[in-house]
Amino acid sequence: QVQLVESGGGLVQAGGSLRLSCAASGRTFSSWSMLWFRQAPGKARESVAAITSSSNTYYTDSVKGRFTISRDSAKNTVYLQMNSLKPEDTAVYYCAADGLVSSSDWFNPVKYRYWGRGTQVTVSS
Repeated sequence: QVQLVESGGGLVQAGGSLRLSCAASGRTFSSWSMLWFRQAPGKARESVAAITSSSNTYYTDSVKGRFTISRDSAKNTVYLQMNSLKPEDTAVYYCAADGLVSSSDWFNPVKYRYWGRGTQVTVSS
């Protein structure tokens, strides 16, 4: 059973920063594609950042220049550094992982077999 556990969420003021972590079980993490996506109450699910097995990174337009996805293979952990946070960033943030995600599916959460339980990020105005 692959397990993903997110941490690092919290309450911050607009303009602040948070660093989310997603710790994965096993030693196959470094070869997997990873995705961060978020969902706010009453809103559609939105993918925000992905990192491929070859360490290419992709971001949705609304977070470019503010968020950075990275991973530490030795710790089997993927990170999402979030700077210049806005109230619109408020959501539950989830990580997802899979070793067989094609380029056309990197931003599609339902194509990832393994999801974490999420961590709440709240940005006050």
